[in-house]
Amino acid sequence: MFVEGTLRWQVTEDCPWDLLMALALRDLGGLTDVGDPVLPPVVPAVERVAQGAWGAHSAVALAATAIDRSLLRSQWQAWWERTLVRESRPITTQLKPPHFAVFDRELELQDLAAEYYADALAWTTARHEEYARLSMAQHAVRAADIVDVVRDREHELRRQAGYFRLDLAVLPFEAKGAWIVAPHTVIVSDSLREDAAAFRAWFAPVVAALV
Repeated sequence: MFVEGTLRWQVTEDCPWDLLMALALRDLGGLTDVGDPVLPPVVPAVERVAQGAWGAHSAVALAATAIDRSLLRSQWQAWWERTLVRESRPITTQLKPPHFAVFDRELELQDLAAEYYADALAWTTARHEEYARLSMAQHAVRAADIVDVVRDREHELRRQAGYFRLDLAVLPFEAKGAWIVAPHTVIVSDSLREDAAAFRAWFAPVVAALV
């Protein structure tokens, strides 16, 4: 994660590990219509390689299990919502095999994690490393995309920015865009973040509304 700002305002940017894992399990579990807002499928798609490596279920057994899909949807949504907020996000992931104790009261979600963990982990690791490499290589440009827009707004208003905070979660979606998902939190597709002109065009009205 990197942070840009002053004592008055702050913008953080990250590609949170647990959000990647949640999206990977969402797509593997066929829950791509869950969420408010509903977010696009991830890209590249999560490949299915392992077969229930961390649990007793095979793919066939999981499909045959009397899983309450409505309950699974609500459990995933609750996990997603508590993971979105930076302050409530654990410093290190609590999603740990083989028992996935963090889901002891969300058994459908626990079964989903047990079945697909190995595939979700491989995908998440690759995407997280890709983001880290790009973020390091492009740090100066990405920082300028944020700072320049805020300074331009300050110049326009002839005053310094007041207090605001914005957390950007950069995630790999097949659609280019940005989605407000929680107070102070916006999800930005990696394709938008890597396009400096498009990112600044999106970010400028956001800053205008905040400053």
